[in-house]
Amino acid sequence: MSLDAILWFSASVAEAAVVALLLYRRVWRSFPVFSLYSVWTLVASISVYAILHGYSRPSHAGAYSVYVTVYLVTVIVDSTMLFGVLVELAWSVLRPVRSSLPRGALLVVGALILALGAVIWPFAGLPAASHMPREVGGLMRLQQTFSILRVVVFLALAGLSQLLSIGWRNRELQIATGLGFNSLIGVAVAMLHTHQSTWAQYSHWNELVVASYLCSLLYWVVSFAQQEEQRRAFSPQMQHLLLAMAGSAKAARIALADSGSGRTGKIGPL
Repeated sequence: MSLDAILWFSASVAEAAVVALLLYRRVWRSFPVFSLYSVWTLVASISVYAILHGYSRPSHAGAYSVYVTVYLVTVIVDSTMLFGVLVELAWSVLRPVRSSLPRGALLVVGALILALGAVIWPFAGLPAASHMPREVGGLMRLQQTFSILRVVVFLALAGLSQLLSIGWRNRELQIATGLGFNSLIGVAVAMLHTHQSTWAQYSHWNELVVASYLCSLLYWVVSFAQQEEQRRAFSPQMQHLLLAMAGSAKAARIALADSGSGRTGKIGPL
């Protein structure tokens, strides 16, 4: 059995174990989007392997078309679900003060993550994408953007863990760590690919990415097998800061609405 096959089989077993633990520990109640994403990765990995295995010969008629179609579908679905996972993580971090936040706060969180992704987008291009069809190159950039975005979210949660009152035994940081580690290796390998000249080098670095994904899965298996630590409340200073930011945003919207209605008001006597 080849190393690629061993890594794929091991990752599939680990994915199944993660899904089982999400159900057993009832993590899906607090993180339904991440749980759905975990099921998707399990089903997708098995399906993609089965589909591409039938077109493993380069001379197979329609092999390139199948590769492109499978890549397009998986990247679009994967990116959409990852966006939902990142929004869910950010929203869960705010759990201690969510009841005090104004309506529409979840939409604001989603908009902020989209804005961060838009900032990353121009820097996420890969040299290899310029030699690909436009739709493939665009999806490669999208995939790289979400990889960098996952690393940024992980670094932000880890760096601000004390302020956000989360630790390594809280699900938010555990999920972000698994996503961030695999993405960090993926981004590094994508940069190394630009300096490689042989297919063997390319293949070996891709095996490292799969191995890092397997490590993330094993980390989740160990983490989810344990009882989650009770979430601590925010410090009074942090609560005040978050509520003040939410209040400022609400006041700005009201002021903007008032200024807009003021343009149609009556004009006083000359």
